[in-house]
Amino acid sequence: MSDIIGVVNLFFQILWWLVIARILLSWLPNPPHNQLIKFIYQATDPILVPFQRLIPPIGMIDISPMVALFALELVRKLVISLLAGSF
Repeated sequence: MSDIIGVVNLFFQILWWLVIARILLSWLPNPPHNQLIKFIYQATDPILVPFQRLIPPIGMIDISPMVALFALELVRKLVISLLAGSF
């Protein structure tokens, strides 16, 4: 069981770092044909787009990635606690 929890935890950590990378990439000019950047956007769009639809930017600042990171952490804790049987 701990192997499954470890894999789930690793999966959420990777997602978390991909969202962080996406946040940092939003501050830089991105070449349109870079495969790594395309991968990061494709991997994080399913997480970020729903939050971007719900939360409008505040001036020029988009806080939806921060809310998405918070939600991702809550889901990670919930899934791990369910797997561990301590919900």
